[in-house]
Amino acid sequence: MSTTPTTARSVTKTVTIERAAADVFAFLADASNWPAWAIVNVKAIEPTDEPDWWLMTTPHGPARLRIRSNAELGTLDHDYVEEQASWQVPARVVANGTGSEFLITFFQPPAFTDAFFDEQVALVDTELATLKRILETGA
Repeated sequence: MSTTPTTARSVTKTVTIERAAADVFAFLADASNWPAWAIVNVKAIEPTDEPDWWLMTTPHGPARLRIRSNAELGTLDHDYVEEQASWQVPARVVANGTGSEFLITFFQPPAFTDAFFDEQVALVDTELATLKRILETGA
């Protein structure tokens, strides 16, 4: 087995949101909002005794989430940890005129087949559409 690092396959998803970048950032930086928009992957979430960590209920069981946010840079990188795997997800909110862009990058974990990774990344489109709807209409 090789221990040489390799470049992982990645997919970056973006969504344009007609809402100020500061508003989008504030909504996403609050993990308690995630079940409202990350409807495929986050069924429920609650704070833990560990600072910055949240306990999530996901379709695959319990997982932990930590958002490493920086409002000045618009970064919302987050760490995802479950029993069988863990990974980091870079994310960012970028101003676009009076609106904003939300960008999120997924790296394929070594344990995921290409087909499973593609299936999981495709589900994110539903979540991003939900995020857009919530932030643009309040519904």
